[in-house]
Amino acid sequence: MTGGCSIVWFRRDLRVEDNPALAAGVRSGKVIPVFIWAPEEEGHYYPGRVSRWWLKQSLSLLDSSLKNLGTSLITKRSSDSVSSLLDVIKSTGATQLFFNHLYDPLSLVRDHRAKEILSENGIIVRSFNADLLYEPWEVLDDEGRPFTTFAAFWERCLSMPYDPEPPQLPPKRIISGDVSKCPSDTLVFENESEKGSNALLSRAWTPGWSNGNKALTAFINGPLLHYSINRRKADSATTSFLSPHLHFGEVSVRKVFHQARIKQILWANEGNKSGEESVNLFLKSIGLREYSRYMSFNHPYSHERPLLGHLKFFPWVIDEGYFKVWRQGRTGYPLVDAGMRELWATGWLHDRIRVVVSSFFVKVLQLPWRWGMKYFWDTLLDADLESDALGWQYISGSLPDSHELERIDNPQIEGYKFDPNGEYVRRWLPELSRLPTEWIHHPWNAPEFVLQAAGIELGSNYPLPIVKIDTAQTRLQQALTQMWQHEANSRAVLENGIEEGLGDSTDDTPIAFPQDMQMETEQDNLGNRVTTTIRHYEDQMVPSLTVTTSLFRGTEQEEEEEEESSTDHRNGGHDDRRAEVPDDDDMNLESGREGIQSVIPQFNNQIDLRNINGGGGGSHSPAESSSGTSFRRERDGVMVPVWSPGNSDTSSYLQRHPQSHQVINWRQLSQTG
Repeated sequence: MTGGCSIVWFRRDLRVEDNPALAAGVRSGKVIPVFIWAPEEEGHYYPGRVSRWWLKQSLSLLDSSLKNLGTSLITKRSSDSVSSLLDVIKSTGATQLFFNHLYDPLSLVRDHRAKEILSENGIIVRSFNADLLYEPWEVLDDEGRPFTTFAAFWERCLSMPYDPEPPQLPPKRIISGDVSKCPSDTLVFENESEKGSNALLSRAWTPGWSNGNKALTAFINGPLLHYSINRRKADSATTSFLSPHLHFGEVSVRKVFHQARIKQILWANEGNKSGEESVNLFLKSIGLREYSRYMSFNHPYSHERPLLGHLKFFPWVIDEGYFKVWRQGRTGYPLVDAGMRELWATGWLHDRIRVVVSSFFVKVLQLPWRWGMKYFWDTLLDADLESDALGWQYISGSLPDSHELERIDNPQIEGYKFDPNGEYVRRWLPELSRLPTEWIHHPWNAPEFVLQAAGIELGSNYPLPIVKIDTAQTRLQQALTQMWQHEANSRAVLENGIEEGLGDSTDDTPIAFPQDMQMETEQDNLGNRVTTTIRHYEDQMVPSLTVTTSLFRGTEQEEEEEEESSTDHRNGGHDDRRAEVPDDDDMNLESGREGIQSVIPQFNNQIDLRNINGGGGGSHSPAESSSGTSFRRERDGVMVPVWSPGNSDTSSYLQRHPQSHQVINWRQLSQTG
């Protein structure tokens, strides 16, 4: 189709190369590129500071590229993307809208609504795949069902009868539509207090689609060859560093795939087995990104509910001190602390360190996994809802092929595995820089004279471990026992029709995000609109939680057991306080929140995830907890959409459009047409 004027709606596809929506617009005639900044639609998942910094730089480079091609990027500030699209269409006289698919639930619902409303107004709407090798509905098992394990999914992707489409070249020229009646809004992505910290990011990162291509070329022609050997090293530049570029759509995943495959074929012809293996492992990481979108598309609530329903009953620890100490990097475990300090300082973590700190969060501290996922979202440059949800679900044992929840990986052992010489720890923990490598990952075992020579006073300039691994393992086993008991009780409720007396209710309040992760209202500079923003972590304030439960004291246990690659000696007595299964009367419910009905499935290794509709210690030093007394435990309960902000005067996009909470055909929402 040619003629008329087309709107090309940019979102997380900020490139002119291999952009199917832009290519379709250029073929159809005049083009008006549009980007709409509507963070209110994201609710709790308002982009963090470093992510907003990257977005600002990327949009600037995209606009420059479009101007060189003959047009410019129209930017709009809005609280409703679809309404803004209608306004742009009316002011420009456009007759068509082109955009590329996104696969998170909010985007699927928003895109479906855009297609419906704009089609009703006589606008032709078409959407395309620009983010994946294969669409989610193309990769199915032999019975036509979605895969539930990564290995089977990726094997099918690699054996598809047709290769992913090759990347498209950028257009040579773009004919611009009339934008005289559609001026751009000035988008504000940072405040004055953030500019100083953001200035440091530009020393390490160069956002933008052309820079993303340079990073890809540098990796393909350099570290990729030895990726299989060096990828586990925490303190080396051996990874691709492409994830921020991929998240914002600056680099086409199809281009990454095809360039890596060309190298693989070349090395195979040369007999370079190491190079071949490196490409296989790198492509597997690309496959995990594909799988995160696949899971989000087929299981839209994976960012807020555990996919295996029994984890709904896990008694998570609700402890303000634990959460603060973890995010500040003061747990007393050097590898964990180094990772958290790097994250706060740079917005980046090596993928192995991400696993270490998240596993420690879930299994040693036993804090709710959604807290950790939300903190990653707030602080990572490459914060990606689908990938983060997959990673945290994997660590919390919520997937059929996930990390065993009962196994704790000892940070000391992981330290010598990923940072054998202690260089990474010394870089981010200068207080341990003089400690010999022999003790760098377990300073609490170092002789006193070694600590004195290194200038270390444990409990003073470097903390003692917040909780011993053996104590954490014992506590974890107790929590798992409690989880299975409550799961069995809930199953009895469903099977026997018992609705009272077992302490379980499908209306349980979900575990609230810590208060400093909640949304607060402030005035926007554009037209005094009320917007929701995330509070700044200016000094990493201890969160204030909004839910309470009753407590009872756990029992002490002594036992020893050793498992592979982790230390599970459970020989330490501890004071363990857990929360009873709360009744509604025991809860301090936040106003305006309601639970969603859930079904608890029978657990087995062959569980069909499509049928799931529900679910989602040692003593403290005074510095470790604002309460200075104890922690609490709560079950996840039935999760409400995480986009629901804490304030009663604000609402998320999904709240305003309740059709997203119903069982709908998610496949149709994202297909082209």
